[in-house]
Amino acid sequence: MHERPSGLFDAQYRAFLVTVSDLRAQLHRYCARMTGSRLDGEDLMQETLFEAYTKIQSLHDISRLKPWLFRIAHNRCIDFLRQRGARERAESAYSDDVAVVAAEPATTDAHRAIERLVGHLPPKERACILLKDVFDYSLEETAELVGSTIGGVKSALSRGRAKLADLPAEPAREPSRPLDPDTARLLQRYVDLFNHHDWDGVRGLTSADARLRVADCFDGQLKSSPYFLEYERNPERWTMEFGTIGGELVMLVLFQRDDRWQVAWPIRVHVAGRVIDRIEDYYACPWVIGNASESDLRFMTGPVNSQGA
Repeated sequence: MHERPSGLFDAQYRAFLVTVSDLRAQLHRYCARMTGSRLDGEDLMQETLFEAYTKIQSLHDISRLKPWLFRIAHNRCIDFLRQRGARERAESAYSDDVAVVAAEPATTDAHRAIERLVGHLPPKERACILLKDVFDYSLEETAELVGSTIGGVKSALSRGRAKLADLPAEPAREPSRPLDPDTARLLQRYVDLFNHHDWDGVRGLTSADARLRVADCFDGQLKSSPYFLEYERNPERWTMEFGTIGGELVMLVLFQRDDRWQVAWPIRVHVAGRVIDRIEDYYACPWVIGNASESDLRFMTGPVNSQGA
């Protein structure tokens, strides 16, 4: 099995990413809606691209690149849902013998609503709805991508469309659970020090073996990276704030554009044992923020939410 490159990503891999650049936003959109998380979707999309990079010699027809990538992404998403325990719960009531309920496919104007609600469906129905009704794959192509038959896809589409029609508009989501007071204070301190460019102070909040992942650029130990120097060198005016994306608490980096601040990208900061042990920076992934709606993206008011704070 090929290991993901560590440290600065190699030139061949980055060249491959240029080749598939026009597909990356679509792959992220699919993975994000399958997993219910923009950031988990980005991680799975990155894994998809690296797997494809290691197997590209097996693709004999380059015209099949897009469906091939979507098939890899689909399998990655299903594995993710299985590991999370969601697939078993979601598919426990699934059977190919369930009677088909007539339902019409969605119009183009309904695509955004579908994408917001599709996470309520079991994985097979979710995948079929996304591939057929949002990404406009044919029944035959959808069946190939999800490893099913045309009849199985028709059944999944009918069930999924009927369930979507019965769902209410999804309310705005809040972070899934509050932080404990120690973690809340640590993250608040991280943001304050980051905004003051106190890099020694920020490093003092991290573990000795803290990991850093900057999509397309770096994957390795924080201490081996030029991470903070890149922020220091940036000539534009920027700041970091707490916020949420799709209900997940993250740090949001904003840049000043004329007379307003504009969100540029999110950062995940993971805490273990009262120190920061992992940072995931998505600055090279504009699609993560690019099509986020107001209900997907929110700023926190006041100190970060915590239990008993």
